[in-house]
Amino acid sequence: MPGSSSSSSSSSSSEPSGEKHTAGAFDIRYIIAALIGIYGIVLVLLGLFNATDTELSRADGMNVNLWAGIGMIVAAGMFAAWAKAKPTIVPADVEGHEDDH
Repeated sequence: MPGSSSSSSSSSSSEPSGEKHTAGAFDIRYIIAALIGIYGIVLVLLGLFNATDTELSRADGMNVNLWAGIGMIVAAGMFAAWAKAKPTIVPADVEGHEDDH
């Protein structure tokens, strides 16, 4: 039977190999960093190219979009550095489990 041969091969592949697997691109910190970074880039561009005198006068001469965008880009860099420095380790026993329904 084809089903019985695949079940024996899946049991041998579920043995611990000693390798650590990381979440990689699926780490939520990379996703958060990307979203904050994109919004930061948009705000920096708005601050550089779309700042009017009216907007600047409402903020006492400070370009709020520019500074908020720079802060968001720095925060995105910190999230990415954190994810790179301490990657999320995925347990080996999670892989290969099938739904019991």
